[in-house]
Amino acid sequence: MEPTELIWMNGDFVAWEDAKVHVLSHGLHYGTGVFEGVRCYETDRGPAIFRNADHVERLLRSAELYYMPVPYSAEQLRAATVELIARNGLASCYIRPLIYRGYGQMGLNPLEAPVDVVIACWEWASYLGEAGKRDGVRAKVSSWRRISAASMIPHAKASGQYLNSVLAKIESVKAGYEEAILLDDGGNVCEGTGENVYVVRDGEIVTPGHQNSILDGITRRSIIQIASDLGYGVCERDIARSELYLAEEVFLSGTAAEIVPVREIDDHPVGSGKPGEITRVLQSAFDDAAHGRSERYREWLDDVRPAEVEGSVAGAEGTAAEPAAPPRAGTA
Repeated sequence: MEPTELIWMNGDFVAWEDAKVHVLSHGLHYGTGVFEGVRCYETDRGPAIFRNADHVERLLRSAELYYMPVPYSAEQLRAATVELIARNGLASCYIRPLIYRGYGQMGLNPLEAPVDVVIACWEWASYLGEAGKRDGVRAKVSSWRRISAASMIPHAKASGQYLNSVLAKIESVKAGYEEAILLDDGGNVCEGTGENVYVVRDGEIVTPGHQNSILDGITRRSIIQIASDLGYGVCERDIARSELYLAEEVFLSGTAAEIVPVREIDDHPVGSGKPGEITRVLQSAFDDAAHGRSERYREWLDDVRPAEVEGSVAGAEGTAAEPAAPPRAGTA
């Protein structure tokens, strides 16, 4: 990880090395936190955050589901993210907002623990590697099932819940694969360790629905809209494990991974064993949208301009103030 100069922490811009928490913070012990993964891309108008408003909205909804009152509005968090990137002088980056229960309360009742908010950003390449995006990855179906909606809240992007994905990821890597695919508690296909899953059968794009304990991915929403705009049929339904082996194409999507073909699952080649045509078309269309080359999806981008470091979010001493509303970003 390449450090940047500043991290936004509870309303202040602090030096990367000074962004510290107490070892007895509640979130560190019990996983009481929610987070987002967001990307900023280089465009012809400068850096731009992809679907910033949608990510902030999901972040705040996740916090509400876990009873964490957030002391900042969506507009403040959105504007703080824009300013942080501008202050760090980044052309493109990965962004990690985190809301967590801080220091002051121990035990399983977290309601008296303070709620802390941080936003960090740094340069980070595709999660599964550029070779994975180009050539596809090898995956295995994990022996670990995706967390059930009867036990936790799959629609919340909560810190502690990702131990489920950590176990599946370690299992797949130790077995010699790049990624794992988890089934839901009913045995149907759910998602990767950090990505949504899509299967192409008879030219139709099929993806698990909300009933399968998926995270409602922002990139997933984007792909469904782009695919529909391009005339592809998209169906959300249960997917049997065997359909992974019978598919013409399989691909994954997520903010960190972007769009990644899967060329092999459980040692079965997917289709021809190479990335398929529909996957390639969607990769290209998504790349155009994220980099501002598609006017149709320009509303998904929050531009980052150097002038914005002049102080909409932070005053002269670096303390957060009520910001002016940033440019509107669309939702899907």
